[in-house]
Amino acid sequence: MKKILFLTGTRADFGKIKSLISVLDIHQDFEVFVFVTGMHLQKEYGFTLLEIERCNFKNVHTFENYTHESTMDLTLAKTIEGLSSYCKKVSPDLIIVHGDRVETLAGSIVGSLNNILVAHIEGGELSGTVDELIRHSVSKLSHVHFVSNTDAAKRLLQMGEMETSIFNIGSPDIDIMFSDTLPDVATVKGYYDIDFDEFAIVMFHPVTTESAEMQHYVKDFVSSLLNDTHNYIVIYPNNDLGSQCIIKEYERLKNNPRFRIFPSLRFEYFLTLLKKSQFIIGNSSAGIREAPYYGIPIINIGTRQQNRVIHADIINVDYRNENINKALKDIDYHQVRETNADFGQGNSTALFLNSIQNNDIWKVNHQKQFRDN
Repeated sequence: MKKILFLTGTRADFGKIKSLISVLDIHQDFEVFVFVTGMHLQKEYGFTLLEIERCNFKNVHTFENYTHESTMDLTLAKTIEGLSSYCKKVSPDLIIVHGDRVETLAGSIVGSLNNILVAHIEGGELSGTVDELIRHSVSKLSHVHFVSNTDAAKRLLQMGEMETSIFNIGSPDIDIMFSDTLPDVATVKGYYDIDFDEFAIVMFHPVTTESAEMQHYVKDFVSSLLNDTHNYIVIYPNNDLGSQCIIKEYERLKNNPRFRIFPSLRFEYFLTLLKKSQFIIGNSSAGIREAPYYGIPIINIGTRQQNRVIHADIINVDYRNENINKALKDIDYHQVRETNADFGQGNSTALFLNSIQNNDIWKVNHQKQFRDN
């Protein structure tokens, strides 16, 4: 029986890997461990550990790693210490990490320096900001790569990764998006006390490389929302540098009947709301990944997603108030063309299980190889 350790630090990465954890947790050939840290344990961001506990996974371990939004390096160090201690206790055969967060980097460091295989989900993509550095660093520290599209696979080959270590499974959240188990919109509205007939979704995250300007940017953004006439479901940002100034600006939206503000939403419930929304506005990857699959109009603000591979019909604007205002006036008349987004066909979980059952993965050399182009 192989021991598999999944690491999750945010609501976003858990939404991506939840189905993968679930399929292995009930499989007789694997013993699954889930290391929960980061935003999941912060009450300000919804204490999303509760969502993980609802899944009833057999082995869940929590570790508080957060220091401060301005000390990502110390958060990294603290996560490494906590995860290293846990790995010595459970002795995993494989550590699975996702994306481009500090916790992801910690997982790849602990695995690679302790002779444990590391698998990276959604490597080879373009993130922008400091996330770009983290994502590619994690790829170089990983032995196995579960990518979401052929472009990502090509980038990993450019980085010297072995073709035999790359498995294209698509983006796991696409499985959930088109499952028949999503709640209906009436259930979601009732659960969150949302009384809008029509609404848009706001997801605006800090850009760490623009932290000095974020307070000004978000002030203009919130002013544009207040000057608009749409109803909005507003979701808190992640906890990167600059998040507090965004949350502080959202105070201006409270007690306004056009806005409902949430620290976090359950992933399946979020998908239902997104599917029924008029549009999504902000700078979240949800506007690049999930929204195009549902044919939802997108207003993407600023630079956070500028390096992403975008195969969707997106309105891109800078941070200036007048340009955001114009986009909001035009959005109701914006015709969304069919997307050719390449993030899988909704069978990521099956492809993942098939790959991890393949003995070739377990034969991957712990001594990292480099492929010359």
